[in-house]
Amino acid sequence: MDSAIVARELVVELGRRRVLRGLTFGVPAGQVTGLLGPSGCGKTTLMRCVVGVAQITSGTVEVLGLPAGSSPLRHRVGYVTQGASVYTDLTARENVRYFAALYGVSAASADAALADVALADLATRKVATLSGGERARVSLACALLARPDVLVLDEPTVGLDPVLRRDLWDRFHALATAGTTLFVSSHVMDKASRCDRLLLLREGSLVADASPAALEAATGATDVEGAFLRLVRQQAP
Repeated sequence: MDSAIVARELVVELGRRRVLRGLTFGVPAGQVTGLLGPSGCGKTTLMRCVVGVAQITSGTVEVLGLPAGSSPLRHRVGYVTQGASVYTDLTARENVRYFAALYGVSAASADAALADVALADLATRKVATLSGGERARVSLACALLARPDVLVLDEPTVGLDPVLRRDLWDRFHALATAGTTLFVSSHVMDKASRCDRLLLLREGSLVADASPAALEAATGATDVEGAFLRLVRQQAP
């Protein structure tokens, strides 16, 4: 299967600390790939490399066959950060309609994007009055408007209730079925079963690159968390 994202011997150093340690992998096109690992393992740095806003020490990252961050990718790659990237002095609807205008998308489509992330009832509330999870959903709605070929989501379901998490994951898979490649990070292992493929990261190194079923079969574990722990023990000196 073609890869929408390809990293080769990717190294990132911040000061004297090596954050990413020679990562090589491919993210299949049209699938949901999960990037999992404990907090501080380098997930956000890796995602910043994919969208072209991190300084790479060595190695390469290509997205849709082009160097990450290339100008032609600006309208083909969507990025939702952990912190909401929206205007707090505008309402949820005003934010989404503003970005819709930038993308040449209709106001009706903007309102539909709000409904997709279960914010229709809060559309007239200023973002400053919304919770952290609600603000994150406004950011997600804005990113969905551009209909990107690749959607990079950094911890998109943190702080959400179980029903909303389920609904958003269903939305992610619907996007993948329609051809979008999703690269989704999380530090919570129970999200793993929702992914078509997994990259497990620990201390800046890639521990595994496989489907959830293949990972569990290879380690004899009954879930991804157990598989991760077994892999870490196997690699311990």
